[in-house]
Amino acid sequence: MTNTDLLKEKIEDSGYKMKYIASKIGLSYQGFLNKIQNKTDFTAPEIKGLRELLCIPADEAEKIFFAS
Repeated sequence: MTNTDLLKEKIEDSGYKMKYIASKIGLSYQGFLNKIQNKTDFTAPEIKGLRELLCIPADEAEKIFFAS
């Protein structure tokens, strides 16, 4: 389960628009929203892309993408 609040904070800090981020990791805007809202799960390549684009260190990625 994704920690939506932490991910949104990282997105806001990046200065990137959500549509831009979605396109960079190969998702439609709606598909990206579905994943942020925990309707569907992020895949490993999507997580990797987000980590690189948003400069998310491994320990933060664990908290964001693998929240319980």
